[in-house]
Amino acid sequence: MLLKANALHIPIRNDTIQCCVTSPPYWGLRDYGVKGQLGAEPTPEEYVYNMVMVFREVRRVLKEDGVLWLNIGDSYIGGGRGGKDGKSYPSGIDGNRINSGCVHGKPTGKVEGLKPKDLVGIPWRTALALQFDGWYLRSDIIWSKPNPMPESVTDRPTKSHEYIFMLTKSGDYYYNPDAVKEKAISSYKPTSFIPNSVKDKGGLTSATAASPANRSNEERSDYRNRRSVWTFPTQPYEGCHFAAFPEYLPKTCILASTKRDDIVLDPFGGSGTTTKVAIELGRKGVHIDLGYHNLAKTRCTTTPALL
Repeated sequence: MLLKANALHIPIRNDTIQCCVTSPPYWGLRDYGVKGQLGAEPTPEEYVYNMVMVFREVRRVLKEDGVLWLNIGDSYIGGGRGGKDGKSYPSGIDGNRINSGCVHGKPTGKVEGLKPKDLVGIPWRTALALQFDGWYLRSDIIWSKPNPMPESVTDRPTKSHEYIFMLTKSGDYYYNPDAVKEKAISSYKPTSFIPNSVKDKGGLTSATAASPANRSNEERSDYRNRRSVWTFPTQPYEGCHFAAFPEYLPKTCILASTKRDDIVLDPFGGSGTTTKVAIELGRKGVHIDLGYHNLAKTRCTTTPALL
């Protein structure tokens, strides 16, 4: 994690980084025990403001054709029953909680404008604020988790996804679609229901529409352009960092938006997953973090580059 934005300066020259893949601390989820930490702001607005300031600095060091991939999760405002002190709590997607309007775990009151049990909407608040600040918001990607963290809820669906936002510094950026093509799905089964309007007008029935002759070139191929829903499980890590994201995530992003020897940045480096994957793919990695440098250094210095 990083200090708040007003204390952040990345000591990197302008227009140096080709790609940034990162996941900042989520608002109201954990207390890392660091003064001025991100994620413990009293309000979502302050958190979003700090995110804008951090990524304004990232934009400075990013090349003109560079790409930012931002993974960010959401929080709920607790129902007022979660704490022994009777306060309301924001609840992270894995059920961990810190105090609503918190400063290092000390309650300072409720969050104005949000009701108990509200989904805060942090990902989209952040993405739209970054767009307003000058970023090009190119894609919202759903990370669908087959093995989500269990939640003891019975009045809403269990949360099993997070957002990954693709943002760019300019409208003309590097993106290699061939590097991240996915296996085409070839299950074209006719449905039993065919609307009368289709029959009456002599249009294609479900069966004929699904025939190979009527499929697009993309659908007839063994591979297709990467879709905006990425399904992959969370990945356990034996180290002491409990919020490491799966290697599949940075691998896909790095392959899509960099070439060999390009530089990849993670300003919330944590255990070093992004940097480790970058090195394995023949890229260079820049890792920034306050609490897990030794852990990341161990992982990355033992990582061989793939030839």
